[in-house]
Amino acid sequence: MNAIKVVTGAGPVGWSVASALAAAGQNVRLLTRSGSGPDHPLIDRRRVDVGDPAQLRPAIEGADAVFHCIHGSKYRAETWLQELPGAEQVVLAAAGEMGAVVVFPESLYSYSAPENLMKETSPREATGGKRGVRTQLLAARDASVTPTVSVVASDFFGPQVRNAYAGERMVPPILAGKTVRVLGSADMPHSFTYVPDLAAAMIAASTTASAWNTVLHAPTGPVLSQRALAAAFASAADLPDPKIGTVPGWVIETAGLFSKDMQELTETAYQLREPFVMDSAASEELLHLAPTALDIAAKETVNWWRDQA
Repeated sequence: MNAIKVVTGAGPVGWSVASALAAAGQNVRLLTRSGSGPDHPLIDRRRVDVGDPAQLRPAIEGADAVFHCIHGSKYRAETWLQELPGAEQVVLAAAGEMGAVVVFPESLYSYSAPENLMKETSPREATGGKRGVRTQLLAARDASVTPTVSVVASDFFGPQVRNAYAGERMVPPILAGKTVRVLGSADMPHSFTYVPDLAAAMIAASTTASAWNTVLHAPTGPVLSQRALAAAFASAADLPDPKIGTVPGWVIETAGLFSKDMQELTETAYQLREPFVMDSAASEELLHLAPTALDIAAKETVNWWRDQA
């Protein structure tokens, strides 16, 4: 009998991890507050508040790996501080009692020199706001006696990805023949990670003991730009390249004076006005993985969006 694989959260990452595990014949226990998630005979969806030790411990009984894919309920630093560190400590403690490794998806927010090519060995010492929260979370995982792996990805695209630069802001307008309006520069070099590639890396890392207690990078394809990714989606949809409009950084910064949500976006606007590039070669070699070819990833993304329509 396969040990249980536990996945917390059914956002794009949790959904993708649970689906990939089930497709590989693994028994999956998917924990969310709502009981949501993919419908598959090997996925046992349960309503569980993973921040509650009394609910979590029995829910992960028999697990040898926990994929902790929960994100903050709001895109705000104070919300992340209130919700994420405590929940991670509950998960780490419960997983440790079970002898399970905990695998986390992670962002590039903690990287303190993002103007340089970001590798697995790059410094992760960012402070303040959401960036500082991610730094704190990584430090707490490093200090835990429970084995962990954090798998870093850049901005997402792919099935299930809605609220992202390459999600609903980009693909639906392309399919509707409308202008795509991107934030920052449309032509700045930028890495984008296909979510199924992140899921594959997290699953591979869970069974690669030499990867435990490290920070890895999800397989991420050659650097693109927002314009180039939009063109790939259009090509996959058999449509002409879309018209691209931009929302300049000063507009975002001005809006941040009046909107808390826009202020939070301003904090990470550097990612779209400067080169923002990650390298995943070392992790690909360790995990024996490679990023999905862009034409295939774009086609899968477009097909998923068309199914939603």
